[in-house]
Amino acid sequence: MLDYKFPRHWPSADELPDSDETPVDNELQELISGLLKAILLILWAERMDWFFGIDMGIYHHPDKPAIVPDAFLSLGVERFYDEELRPSYVLWDENVLPTFVLEVVSPTYRKEYSTKLEEYQALGVLYYVIYSSRRRRKPRLEVHKLVNGKYELQPGNPVWMPEIGLGIGCERGSYSGVTREWLYWYDADGKRYLTPEEQVKESAQRAQQESQRAQQESQRADRLAERSDRLAQRLRELGIDPDNLS
Repeated sequence: MLDYKFPRHWPSADELPDSDETPVDNELQELISGLLKAILLILWAERMDWFFGIDMGIYHHPDKPAIVPDAFLSLGVERFYDEELRPSYVLWDENVLPTFVLEVVSPTYRKEYSTKLEEYQALGVLYYVIYSSRRRRKPRLEVHKLVNGKYELQPGNPVWMPEIGLGIGCERGSYSGVTREWLYWYDADGKRYLTPEEQVKESAQRAQQESQRAQQESQRADRLAERSDRLAQRLRELGIDPDNLS
């Protein structure tokens, strides 16, 4: 919860612009954020206390433009208000600051490592994550954690975020028909959570395996029944009633 008390007369989300009319730089930015949200929609399907925004404005003052990260995650908020959903994320309406913000560096550099870092730091966002697939000598994934009012770069890949209960990391995989490096969520042991596509395939494979096991059990039962019938027939040929053996 935010400690600062916002004035009650400030405009609501419905009265503020829901877009800065700046288009997403490329499809990759949309897909990376979309994959993270798609995984959460399954992983946290039963939870209604979180919101994951993509390319949505975060308003922190009515007289200042919204900050528009590629994605952000807030905990402890209503997942849905109503069927119209959120047009934007207004801090004085939500009263909850995003815990996690993601910026995907595009070909058009937008000061992700300087100005935006300072903005999110001043705002008090706990985790600021920057991803750039074009980096060669520096880490492509940077996870900055707010410690005593300053961002500290966290080591490792993936990086565990205990306040969220998730880890964030990057590795090669396939999503939406594209094989490349993607961002994924991880558990506390560093195990990657499956994408929706992978979960469907895994469920299909599990169902096929169970069907095969059931078929094998049925065949085994049939063989046992045939063996029993042959034995009973042999006993009758010898003049022995198999029913009297029990």
